[in-house]
Amino acid sequence: MSQRALLEAAAEGLRRLAGDARCRSVSAAPSSALRDMFSPAARRYVLASDRAGFFEQAVRLRSRGYRVSAEFVGPDQGATDALHAEHVVEEHLRLLDQEPAPDRIGVDISRIGLAHSAQTALRNTGRLAAAAALRGSEVVLLMEGSEAIDTVLAVHDALVNRYDNVGITLQTHLHRTVDDAMAVAGPGRTVRLVMGSSAEPAGTALSRGPALEDRYLDLAELLVDRGVRLSLATPDAEVLAGAQERGLLERVQDIEMLYGVRPELLRRHRAAGRPCRIHAAYGMNWWLPLLRRLADNPPMVLNALADIGRDREPVAHQAY
Repeated sequence: MSQRALLEAAAEGLRRLAGDARCRSVSAAPSSALRDMFSPAARRYVLASDRAGFFEQAVRLRSRGYRVSAEFVGPDQGATDALHAEHVVEEHLRLLDQEPAPDRIGVDISRIGLAHSAQTALRNTGRLAAAAALRGSEVVLLMEGSEAIDTVLAVHDALVNRYDNVGITLQTHLHRTVDDAMAVAGPGRTVRLVMGSSAEPAGTALSRGPALEDRYLDLAELLVDRGVRLSLATPDAEVLAGAQERGLLERVQDIEMLYGVRPELLRRHRAAGRPCRIHAAYGMNWWLPLLRRLADNPPMVLNALADIGRDREPVAHQAY
């Protein structure tokens, strides 16, 4: 097996672990031994365990010139329950009530009512958009995989003309995204453009490689040409170099990377005077973020094992 094939197989294995309901349930359980064991590795990618810790660290990152998006990854039990969705909504509302409020929150609508009903998800997203608008904050709908795209797009379409602070994430690897980008693009709209990391069949998505990188840059160019406020959400140095060659880095809203992923690269772009954003998750339900980060870069499994072996949490914010 070639090195590339081995890494792709490892990434697929990590994605399966990330989505395994048994692992997620065990990691979310009170007094979970699995959570205790993996906690040092998770803290490389999760900013804090609670809201107070998030704000403490976010202040430090903003003082260094970064924009900081917030994503709450709370308890996973009862995801189909309306009371669970209300708990997550209330956490976001408290987040927005802090001073200073995050300038952007990332919202997974599956956690605020989609598992209960699309109408519940729409209603709750509207509540968050209205609260965020009062604080001058954006609400960007997150997206992972292809299953719920139509519903996420429908929620976005229902709200974007009522609230100009509502944005959406687009996944470049999906073949349908070219059409979706054309549908959502418009002057002043907010789009967060990611490569996409979900496991998809070849008929649905491109695999990693030059074709995907070219599509990403083509989509970025299309979106900014249509007046979109675009976040280039990628840690790929070659893709960002390609964006620079096309003159895109001077036209986008910011360069965004997930907390703990390629901090040295984001630091170099910030030092060059480019607007840079850190998408930072906080909370205790970090099984999915951890495994997805490792799936994006399987060699980082060695860092995760080293963090566990040292039995201490890495101070990732120092790398910024």
